[in-house]
Amino acid sequence: MRQLLIVSLLLFVPVGCSYNDNGLVNVEATRSVKETTDHLESLLKEKGMTIFARINHAEGAKRIGKELRPTELLIFGNPKAGAPLMQCKQAMGIDLPLKMLIWEDENGQVWLTYNNPEHLANRHKLAGCAEKVIKTVAGNLTKLTHKVAK
Repeated sequence: MRQLLIVSLLLFVPVGCSYNDNGLVNVEATRSVKETTDHLESLLKEKGMTIFARINHAEGAKRIGKELRPTELLIFGNPKAGAPLMQCKQAMGIDLPLKMLIWEDENGQVWLTYNNPEHLANRHKLAGCAEKVIKTVAGNLTKLTHKVAK
């Protein structure tokens, strides 16, 4: 029985995904930064999310004569999730809307990185408030990033 439980839990651990103690979730992607960001933006729009900004950090660095590996930031959200969180703690607005960084490391591997919603809930001491929203957002981000990463 114990082995069955362990195997079952391992099936839910995403491959190519890491969780840092700093609250960041990193998921390996198979496409270029631009292709990954394009795909992410398209899926977010399909799901009715608002895209607030798409920032190309590498282009910004180039404008001042600096070199940076491909790095893009997508800022997105939906008030259906954000408003209840801010009703719990208005300071949650510093971490909303959500952000996802798509970047290439020194080995050419592309990553999607985002703040773990459960870490944000702990940061803002949301225990007992909007827990269902946090779990839903966390689950949706996991599904979304793994779909984009393929």
